[in-house]
Amino acid sequence: MKTTRLRAKWDRLPPEELERLQMAQLRRYLRQVVLPFSPYYRGRISRELIPSLRRFRDLEQLPFTSKRDLLNSREYPARTRDFVISPEETILRHRPATFLRALLRGRATVAQELAREFRPVLMTSTTGRSTDPVPFLYSAHDLEILSLAGKRLMEIGDSRQEWKHLNLFPYAPHLAFWQAHYASLGFGTFCLGTGGGKTMGTEGNVRLLDKIKPDVLIGMPTFIYHVLQHAVEEEVELANLQRIVLGGEKVPDGVRRKLKALAARLGSGRVDVIATYGFTEAKMAFPECPYPSGGQPSGYHLYPDIGIVEVIDPETGRQVPDGHPGEIVFTPLDSRGTAVIRYRTGDIIEGGIVRDSCPHCSRLVPRLVGKISRVSDHRRMQLGKVKGTLVDFNELEHLLDNCPSLGQWIIELRKLHDDPLEVDELVVHAEAIDEATGRSEIVRAFRNGAEINPNAIEFHSPEDMRELQGVGRLLKEQKILDNRPTTGRPVVHNERDTHEHEVQH
Repeated sequence: MKTTRLRAKWDRLPPEELERLQMAQLRRYLRQVVLPFSPYYRGRISRELIPSLRRFRDLEQLPFTSKRDLLNSREYPARTRDFVISPEETILRHRPATFLRALLRGRATVAQELAREFRPVLMTSTTGRSTDPVPFLYSAHDLEILSLAGKRLMEIGDSRQEWKHLNLFPYAPHLAFWQAHYASLGFGTFCLGTGGGKTMGTEGNVRLLDKIKPDVLIGMPTFIYHVLQHAVEEEVELANLQRIVLGGEKVPDGVRRKLKALAARLGSGRVDVIATYGFTEAKMAFPECPYPSGGQPSGYHLYPDIGIVEVIDPETGRQVPDGHPGEIVFTPLDSRGTAVIRYRTGDIIEGGIVRDSCPHCSRLVPRLVGKISRVSDHRRMQLGKVKGTLVDFNELEHLLDNCPSLGQWIIELRKLHDDPLEVDELVVHAEAIDEATGRSEIVRAFRNGAEINPNAIEFHSPEDMRELQGVGRLLKEQKILDNRPTTGRPVVHNERDTHEHEVQH
């Protein structure tokens, strides 16, 4: 694949030249990889269409892919396999490029190269809360791209090779852990994976924190908060801590402030809290860069040589102008294994995509700016026997993060008297520096942010909150717990509907 010029200058190409090179790379990728070897797209994208793909707006000629397209069904019990780049030996054998390579390098060498390019060697998976988990396969070629994306994540985050990194993501077939792992390999730096809470528990992670004295902490915001809070209780000193890199959950301003405050109590002078945005279908994550104290993040820096990101109107499917909100759509430019074209993420980016130079790091790459939320993350709570109230769980999930008197919290939804026919109740469980102040902050936050009042507010110790949130027991700590009998089982709402938000988010 001729990605040399695009890759060499990935962070300093003017928008016009970047568009030209990206579209040229897309045409090659579709012509040489996707159409010949993807069972799903072979019958859905016309080869005659490829030459007309010259500008970003021409992408609208290509069909969207969504989560439902990836799901197995009775008619298609192995649908996910149709998205795997699977070259047939007979086709490869007659390709001029393969034939020429075999003549020059020998058949055995070329066979090894093709196996490295196409044979799956790793799998990650979506979280599968609302549907069955969807596997995404990586070849060795894909792992090189994951390592490259991770190296850039380290560079954009302004890390140092001599720094020590502690990866607190749980061991799991999820993008977050593997992106952090391959980031350290690509960057050539020390990184210890603890496996998160399920592997070593909070106390085990704190012991490693004290022993390693890391310069960088990587993990989910909720779990890192619990670990730092416990470290404060144990009087651990972390004077070396320079960065906290977050994924798997959204990162509102209140969370950043609380993490910085805990780091300061542990002896760190100045800590940069950096959010990342990633999703299983992209097979990589995108970071913010550090920004001055009192400033605002400049957005998630994209890798234009690895993929094309569009922002569309979720209703019409048409592209929106730069700087306008819309749904994020992703197309890879060099992927093997599982590959999806024009994948609709279901994520809404508040400030859209921008293409000017970053005000903080000066990189000239497209950036996704502003808050990210789900298109469909709305649930209807029956708060009265007749009239319901529409609650946006995108807001509810982080409604209390900006309350300065609160530590961790959970919002529990349940039925009065556990009776499915009764009205809904909303109960807030929280830890607070001062309960009176915390109570007033909770009530004010709900009135201003959701126009509802909680039925009850219950305060707990930090230890009890860790137990309620499932720290050390669950893959992802609980933030919203639906215990209404009508659901049939408890539902945790802090996971994404369709894929893992390694994100920022």
